[in-house]
Amino acid sequence: MEANALQFFIACVTAAGFGLAIAASMCGIAQGLGLKSAVEGIARNPEASGKVTVTLLIGLAMIESLCIYALVVALILIYAHPQAAAIAKLLAK
Repeated sequence: MEANALQFFIACVTAAGFGLAIAASMCGIAQGLGLKSAVEGIARNPEASGKVTVTLLIGLAMIESLCIYALVVALILIYAHPQAAAIAKLLAK
């Protein structure tokens, strides 16, 4: 039982780590592309800087929320699984 619980825990931690790394890197790339486009748009049309900035901030918040969602899923994978009590006993020894 404990060996299976430990293998399940290791699989969960590995999946959470890879998932969070992929989510963070993709969100970083997306935010960089969004910022690049916004700066180019402001450089071409400085009068629209207010509207572009608001749209950029809303877009960045939505992209960041995807990364936070991935973090929540990773934390659920690590801490809220059915064998958490067995893992806690195993780590307490």
